Amino acid sequence: MLNLKQRINRMVNFKAQLANWKRPQVTRRSALFFLGYSLAFSTTLVSCGSPSTNSTQSSSTVPSASPTSSTSSNGKKLFRVVRSKQLTALAVLEKQGTLEKALEPLGYTVQWLEFAAGPQQLEAIKVGALDIASTAESPPVFAQASGTDLIYLATTPTNGKPVALLVPKDSRVQSIKDLKGKKIAFQKASIGHYLLVKALEREGLKLSDVESVFLTPPDANVAFSQGKVDGWFIWDPFVTRSEQSQVGRVLLDGENLRDTTNFYSTHRRFAQENPEAIKVFFQEIEKAEIWTRDHPKEVAQLLAPVTQLSPEVLEIMHDKYEYGLRPITPAIIAKQQEVADLWYSLKLVPVKVDVKKGFLTPEEYAQFTPQEVLARK
Repeated sequence: MLNLKQRINRMVNFKAQLANWKRPQVTRRSALFFLGYSLAFSTTLVSCGSPSTNSTQSSSTVPSASPTSSTSSNGKKLFRVVRSKQLTALAVLEKQGTLEKALEPLGYTVQWLEFAAGPQQLEAIKVGALDIASTAESPPVFAQASGTDLIYLATTPTNGKPVALLVPKDSRVQSIKDLKGKKIAFQKASIGHYLLVKALEREGLKLSDVESVFLTPPDANVAFSQGKVDGWFIWDPFVTRSEQSQVGRVLLDGENLRDTTNFYSTHRRFAQENPEAIKVFFQEIEKAEIWTRDHPKEVAQLLAPVTQLSPEVLEIMHDKYEYGLRPITPAIIAKQQEVADLWYSLKLVPVKVDVKKGFLTPEEYAQFTPQEVLARK
């Protein structure tokens, strides 16, 4: 939780940014975009949970920092990774503790930080409060539009099935067309936002044909449970929890809708200053990916407390996913540019984003990407 001094300092810095927006080259539209993006992040900071009690390496409090390496109280460099509370290899990596052991000889302490969703992660990347983010395709585009010097590090399989559009269990809505004029909740600039646009387009509808309700996943969960919205585009474990509690049902999932991937990303400066640590991270996350793929029962037991779902349910969910990192390829870059162009065409980002500025050369990727991942081209 941010203390009063930290909040005041953030507001002072924010006012300084506003003053800079008065320069002629910055449009009113850009200022409003940055304002909304910053306010969304500030709200999430205040609502973050308390730190984990099992280790000084786990925290949900986001410190203020510059986008470069920070040092822990023991004098070691911090390697700050987003915490996953989903059925993911990233969650397995934290629970197994292997990253800590692998990075210790390099002088790093690992810290796991929790955020509401991808956009909040990348705002933290921008201000130097997080080093490794894991998001869907849209948050990086919005981050690049806001001026974040972001680097796309690696990508994952598509895995569209764990993302779904929920409606209340007893809703009369039976198709996407039935949602016209209704309130749909989702995290702005998230995979839910992107897939809602795609689902509506497939039925000849536009985003303006529904009433968008921008809420973080925890807030949307409350609103959906209380019947304050007519639909919710969200990911697991929220989807399965809602079904298990008989609060919602899946109207549509992303299995045949999603055409994008997730990304691991960082700030350019962090990538430049910590290449060996990043290499170790991807070696360990790839090991965790393969272990997660091959040990569904053990994964279910390990992540039941994390996801708040039973091991039996997690074993069933295991088949929704495909495992193993994927390399960055020209096709991945081209698809990401399509995503950026879509958001610009909808006037949801103020500038036309050239996503290539966030990608490295094949030679640079080869320096830290495991060989078995590169071979998956």
